[in-house]
Amino acid sequence: MSIDRATALVLNKRDIRETSIIVDFYSKEFGKLTGLLKGIRTEPEKFASNLEPFSLNEIIFYRKTHSSIHLVSQADKLDNFTQIRSSLEKTTQAVFMIELINSIMQLEDKNEDIFELALTSLKELETNYNPAKIATIFKIKLLNLSGFKPHFDSCVSCADIISGQAKFSLSLGGLLCPRCMQKDPASRGIFRGTIATVLHIERNTFNASLNLGMNPQIKKELDLILNSFLSFHLGKELKSQKLINKLEVAV
Repeated sequence: MSIDRATALVLNKRDIRETSIIVDFYSKEFGKLTGLLKGIRTEPEKFASNLEPFSLNEIIFYRKTHSSIHLVSQADKLDNFTQIRSSLEKTTQAVFMIELINSIMQLEDKNEDIFELALTSLKELETNYNPAKIATIFKIKLLNLSGFKPHFDSCVSCADIISGQAKFSLSLGGLLCPRCMQKDPASRGIFRGTIATVLHIERNTFNASLNLGMNPQIKKELDLILNSFLSFHLGKELKSQKLINKLEVAV
């Protein structure tokens, strides 16, 4: 059993017994980790962090070789993203982002680009006036980096480049050209601008994506397609997405 150190975002935590908690982290060094923190509920002063969701921490843990749950001996808070927590809209988008990471990424599948994407997105959420746009950019980039993405650069069936009309197939996970549309009668039409927006965000930096104009019609279709894709292929709708939907209806 080795001792390791990691810089990690808190994805989720849950109580275990009367004294301890189990925490899911996403770390720069190891990817997604699950850690046991013994005694933190009865002696919180043992740790320098209360391990709130989406907080950034430095953790020291004993890495077990025969278990996926490691023993965390130290957790020091590096950033609690206080400005996000002062806004309900920003908090729900931050929770959505970490829930999406937790749902998509496998244990100990290291991906430094995804860690940096999450950190960049949270820092932008603190100061940016458009949390929903940040979350949409995050969603597209995460799907692209994780390999879980829908297919937008050619026909998912025949691989031909699509220059004209296209439809999106949830079940096949991408665009269909006119010749292949009959392969999924449930496929739906999609704006060319929506396709162009996805490809731009996949291929450009986060800052360049923030500067991209996104009209409300494109934004609405983009979120509808991506959220439907996620629900279909994850087999569930994320809890945070349900809350975001309720908040949007209430506005």
